[in-house]
Amino acid sequence: MPKLIIDGNEHDVPDGITLIQACGLVGVEIPRFCFHERLSIAGNCRMCLVEVVGMPKPIASCAMSVSDLRPSPDGTPPTINTKSETTRRAQEGTMEFLLVNHPLDCPICDQGGECDLQDQAMAYGFNAGRFKDNKRAVEDKYLGPLIKTAMTRCIHCTRCVRFMTEVAGVPELGLIGRGEDAEITSYLEHGLHSNLSANVVDLCPVGALTSKPYAFQARPWELTKTPSIDIMDAVGSAIRVDSRGKEVLRILPRINDAVNEEWISDKARHVWDGLRSQRLDRPYIRKDGKLSPCSWDEAIAAIAERVKGADGAKFGAIAGDLAAAEEMFALKTLADQLGSPNIDCRQDGSKFDPGLGRATYLFNTSINRIEEADAVLLVGSDPRVEAPVLNSRIRKRWKQLDGKLPVGLIGSDVDLTYPYVRLGAGPETLADIANGKHDFAKTLTEAKKPMVILGPPAMARPDGYEILSLAAKVATGVGALDDRWNGFNILHAAAARVAGLDLGFVPGKNGLGTTDMIAAAGRGDLDVLYLLGADEIDMSALGETFVIYQGSHGDNGAHRADVILPGAAYTEKESTYANTEGRVQMTARAIFPPGDAREDWSIVKAVSDAIGKSLPFGTLQELRGKMYASAPQLAQLDTFGAAQESSVAKMAEHAAKPSDEPFGIAIDDYYLTNAIARASAIMASLSAMGADAEKATGTDG
Repeated sequence: MPKLIIDGNEHDVPDGITLIQACGLVGVEIPRFCFHERLSIAGNCRMCLVEVVGMPKPIASCAMSVSDLRPSPDGTPPTINTKSETTRRAQEGTMEFLLVNHPLDCPICDQGGECDLQDQAMAYGFNAGRFKDNKRAVEDKYLGPLIKTAMTRCIHCTRCVRFMTEVAGVPELGLIGRGEDAEITSYLEHGLHSNLSANVVDLCPVGALTSKPYAFQARPWELTKTPSIDIMDAVGSAIRVDSRGKEVLRILPRINDAVNEEWISDKARHVWDGLRSQRLDRPYIRKDGKLSPCSWDEAIAAIAERVKGADGAKFGAIAGDLAAAEEMFALKTLADQLGSPNIDCRQDGSKFDPGLGRATYLFNTSINRIEEADAVLLVGSDPRVEAPVLNSRIRKRWKQLDGKLPVGLIGSDVDLTYPYVRLGAGPETLADIANGKHDFAKTLTEAKKPMVILGPPAMARPDGYEILSLAAKVATGVGALDDRWNGFNILHAAAARVAGLDLGFVPGKNGLGTTDMIAAAGRGDLDVLYLLGADEIDMSALGETFVIYQGSHGDNGAHRADVILPGAAYTEKESTYANTEGRVQMTARAIFPPGDAREDWSIVKAVSDAIGKSLPFGTLQELRGKMYASAPQLAQLDTFGAAQESSVAKMAEHAAKPSDEPFGIAIDDYYLTNAIARASAIMASLSAMGADAEKATGTDG
């Protein structure tokens, strides 16, 4: 390891890193604006200038590698001074230069003290400026409904440009002009069309880009900050929920290198306004064809009247995409006590069977190990829409390999933000690869760490199990399964799916799945259907079945319900989820549910008491004790639990004969996938912009 003398102290540092990184490793802070650990090096701002003994002038520590330095003539290691007079004067001069045109409007800036420029100007700046001429002004730009601009503040660090190009893979930002006329702008002043675009607000160090929906809502010191996880998809991104009083005012990313690094999707970040719109804050009963508000006692009594003494075979329960493990376990226990095998957490009709082993429904490679893959086969998947943050990992790996990562896609032609080869449209291509008859089979076989990724469209079809078996055969045949690498992966789009499968929230012996329950309800063969936040099914096909809807928002399920039980959203309860890779995570309560709404597990408990089938727990701790006994993997927080590769190999032995129907698209509109998102005005504006991009211009923005 190279040796450096930093501020008089000798240190061993890793080879190949930059000086600014080396100083950071030993606890020496160097100011920076353009440098970011996860972006390419630009060297624009020059704020990181340091003195290197022997060099004629200060150098940019972000652009100089430790391996580029040579020992002193006397043989001593290279010497870096970060606190010398030369360094101090260089940093002060740079800061003075950067503030030449800055409007210095801190009191009205929406950064509200969270600004890197403000902090670094106080720590490393000069006490006065010598520039006396007029400051230049730059016209603000339209970047869509999420990003508010004040471009006169911009110092051209190009963090936003590099993020959109390198991470998001949508190069819609750039720098035009030269010298004093240089400006950051979007392509033809259109809004940004990446579902990761709002991350540029976090990256901007000077307040030139701020959050448009959050503008002037609050100051940072007014907010209560609660670490939690996102459930808008199955990635489980680490987030921070900022609230004031009874309202969530913003959601920001937290760093988790194993899952989301420091990025989150636009939906995860800006769905917060949907948390206070169209809320169910009191129970309702349908009387004379109309829903009327009522008390909890009345609602539960109406349910007890229909369920008590009813045939368990005519009771069904469907869990939605946002349901937490606790309420699913409570509802499953209630169904068991009623003698009903008709339960399902697979709202989309996917054909996963937890009895086959956990590895058959997990993203086994894990998200962070995508960066080790050297070949990828996507089967019926569009990860850019199903899991934007995970898709950025695949793009990152593609960049690491200098664009030489072979990616094959079987399914619809989509834009993944990185090149791929469309191999075919349906299962026949997958069968050819499994049998070694396709050229891409050779590519996967020659790869040391190949990945096979199945998306929701591949599983949400009648022959889903056949597709699963074929994919397992591919993974087995190309050597993607061994003790050190499991390349068989299921990409879920629903946050509730993995925990539901872990709990066995699937039909029991002779039980009905989601599709069959809907059909039975339409025929009149199902007396009661309990919808636990299930809104993505055909409500018009339920006939005269008595429908109980338990959820947080007045969405599709609530419109059809005969009784509505208001529950809590994910920011209002402490709940367990398992992401697509099986990582067990927990949300945290940032605020309390509105009105008379309650935590969901307690609602199921109250229903069970009323119908004489009281659940064997009375507190959340007791429930979790029972749940952990039923599914021990859910007790292992932030771990994957057990997943045996042998179950994938066994599944590959099944003689699969799928249909020739091509794979479809899982998500029609990325921004409107669940009840919370559909209640959000921000998501509606993004959906509209995506539907008609030509209208999203600077003139009508």
